[in-house]
Amino acid sequence: QVLERSRDVVDDVSVSLRLWDTFGDHHKDRRFAYGRSDVVVLCFSIANPNSLHHVKTMWYPEIKHFCPRAPVILVGCQLDLRYADLEAVNRARRPLARPIKPNEILPPEKGREVAKELGIPYYETSVVAQFGVKDVFDNAIRAALISRRHLQFWKSHLRNVQRPLLQAPFLPPKPPPPIIIVPDPPSNNEERPAHLLEDPLCADVILVLQEKIKIYAHKIYLSTSSSKFYDLFLMDLSEEDQQGAAGHGFGVAVTAAAERMLHQEERHHGRGFLLRAASFDICESTEEAGSGQRKPCLRASTSDGILRGNRYENGERGLRRGRNLSSWSRAFTSIQEEMAEDPLTYKSKLMVVVKMDASIQPGPFRAVLKYLYTGELDENERDLMHIAHIAELLEVFDLRMMVANILNNEAFMNQEITKAFHVRRTNRVKECLAKGTFWDVTFVLDDGAISAHKPLLISSCDWMAAMFGGPFVESSTNEVALPHTSKSCMRAVLEYLYTGQFSSSPDLDDMKLIILANRLCLPHLVALTEQYTVTGLMEAAQMMVDIDGDVLVFLELAQFHCAYQLADWCLHHICTNYNNVCRKFPRDMKAMSGENQEYFEKHRWPPVWYLKEEDHYQRAKKEREKEDYLHLKRQPKRRWLFWNASSSPSSSPSSSAATASSSSSSS
Repeated sequence: QVLERSRDVVDDVSVSLRLWDTFGDHHKDRRFAYGRSDVVVLCFSIANPNSLHHVKTMWYPEIKHFCPRAPVILVGCQLDLRYADLEAVNRARRPLARPIKPNEILPPEKGREVAKELGIPYYETSVVAQFGVKDVFDNAIRAALISRRHLQFWKSHLRNVQRPLLQAPFLPPKPPPPIIIVPDPPSNNEERPAHLLEDPLCADVILVLQEKIKIYAHKIYLSTSSSKFYDLFLMDLSEEDQQGAAGHGFGVAVTAAAERMLHQEERHHGRGFLLRAASFDICESTEEAGSGQRKPCLRASTSDGILRGNRYENGERGLRRGRNLSSWSRAFTSIQEEMAEDPLTYKSKLMVVVKMDASIQPGPFRAVLKYLYTGELDENERDLMHIAHIAELLEVFDLRMMVANILNNEAFMNQEITKAFHVRRTNRVKECLAKGTFWDVTFVLDDGAISAHKPLLISSCDWMAAMFGGPFVESSTNEVALPHTSKSCMRAVLEYLYTGQFSSSPDLDDMKLIILANRLCLPHLVALTEQYTVTGLMEAAQMMVDIDGDVLVFLELAQFHCAYQLADWCLHHICTNYNNVCRKFPRDMKAMSGENQEYFEKHRWPPVWYLKEEDHYQRAKKEREKEDYLHLKRQPKRRWLFWNASSSPSSSPSSSAATASSSSSSS
């Protein structure tokens, strides 16, 4: 079987190639390997300069000593190390192996110089790249056959054997573009809403249980998780104010003159919220009432005190509004807006106070709130029936179903309910963002303003949590200025923070979004934007759109703003299109940083050594063709001898036959 595989045909000559390797360091036995050799292939590693040095000093003299007439071919091995990642190669080698250094990689001209000095052909091979192996053996066979032809010149089957052919340079494979890897989103994002419930930062709702227990919550979380809370917080409380004037509600009405007086008093005393004045009631004369004319007058009440004015979010002066909810829902008894003390900052601000039904107990109600914030229900909850009762009052039917699953030992089905909960809340959050419902902060941008919700921002972004929860001015104001930011970028950031998903728009600037995401310390959003940007560039390139200019612009911006994956992709694009980019943007390429220019020179494709080898190959090919042409021209043409056996006309047919015979024999 080995003999069968050794057979080959080169230039129409059948040969049997049999290999015999040297014995390495066994110097006394190595001479036996040279015996009866037809050709010697002398190999060295292009990653080891000493091996090339030993070719001249040791191996070639030894070969000529034992095989003075055998042709020699010089072969440079491990060609793939010229373009390989040497760090990865060194890691994959044996622990005690000497690492390969980049400055030890020999260029092709070094091996070619030694081969020229020795007067032998030169080839390069790589088993990893499957390049040059067959070229080496075929041309080694040619060298052996030519050497034999010099000794056995009469053998006609050796006439067509060519000289060892030139080897075309090896073009390294084009490196694939780097893959944009999007990391997993932060794992603590799902736990943050529960922490926000325990630590009510930026709370705007007070839920009062059993007339004394206060639980602080957030409108945006309650309204996006429960339709009942959504309708409750959108309820118009101004209708009840009209009843409050008659003594049936929570509001207190004053005349315009009283309001002006209060306003002047506030301006006189500065920014204080507490105004010392007499409290007033509205009285109407019975005579004026009978005549159909209502002229309200101011009447001092029996208890003089301090009139507490409530400032609304829009900066206007207002008074407490409220409404009785006993007929609207069994879960609530009343709702009202009033100035209350923030549990963390201890500052007064306008909050919504909702009094719950007396049958609602604090423990089960906290479990319900945790579900409204996270969509999860602990299987080990004790008061499941009370939880189901509260869920029925609030019309949270999914929670009732989760309780039923736990009671029926089918808690595994609650995972699907939780998934549906998050999908439903994501859609409602998007709706609130689009309509600006329940907003409590406004971002002032370069081209406008966008309303947002502090609780959602705090629970999804550390940067926002530090800004709104720390000792900063933004924690106590409803307007935050973000310079150098557009509405389209800010909207994309808000949708990501609210839903965890990246959404694009036609007017979205990818690079500005990356800058904003890096500014807000959102690496996951940066990766998503990088992926979106690279996909757009690749699609444009497939449609034959020139993207070289955009890539040059993106490169240094991406490096500066920590978009390293996009920067790597831009570097790859410039390196693989180096000549075109340099031709179109010479000034921009020269203006690049020294580090980038060094990277281009090191990783450009095709590499410099290949371009030099290609140029040398083309010149050598032309010289070889010229030599072959001159060699054929110098060869004497075959001369044919024609003669006549007899000068008589009758002998002419026999002479023609002899000529044909002669032609046939000579051919």
